[in-house]
Amino acid sequence: METVNTDGGPTLRINDKAPGFIARSTSGEVALSNYRGQWLLFFSHPADFTSVCTSELIAFARAQERFSKLNCALLGLSVDSVYSHVAWLRDIDRTFNVKVAFPLIEDSAMVIAKAYGMLDTSSENSGTVRATYAIDPDGIIRAIVWYPMNIGRSVEELLRLVEALQTSDQKSALTPEGWKPGDALLEPASSSLGDAEKTAPGETWYHREQRS
Repeated sequence: METVNTDGGPTLRINDKAPGFIARSTSGEVALSNYRGQWLLFFSHPADFTSVCTSELIAFARAQERFSKLNCALLGLSVDSVYSHVAWLRDIDRTFNVKVAFPLIEDSAMVIAKAYGMLDTSSENSGTVRATYAIDPDGIIRAIVWYPMNIGRSVEELLRLVEALQTSDQKSALTPEGWKPGDALLEPASSSLGDAEKTAPGETWYHREQRS
């Protein structure tokens, strides 16, 4: 397995380039570069077979087609081995009749977790590996979401996040609190009075109907 930024550099921030890696997964060898040209939701788990993580994998699997419609792939990470991952996914299929089709990569040495700032470089266990990264088609991290180990992620919110990021890019606009597809968008704040005066009739700097 290879990765960049393995020297314990600063924690990643929004708009940083996502560190590249090549790793084994339940779908064979996976490289971050394979996802260039599409969006990627990259999420991590502290361990296999845990109840909260199992509920999340089931929800991600059920929503995979909806992510695909947004040109967004799913990629999971856990510090356990590929063999443990396979056993976990088989157990999910057998118990819940849900097939997890997206890759789940192994990070036994926690190299990727440390490169992404999920762990302090001195960490000896995976207790803080609980992060989600929305990565755009150019390999840039556009959003980072952290959850504690005892609280499950909302897959619906992550779907909304990806679509909001895409819509904001496409429309050169902002999304207000609780925005959902089809809702009104916000105009970026004008930097001068002249720009403000160019606002179309019936529109304001803070409210604009979504246009195709």
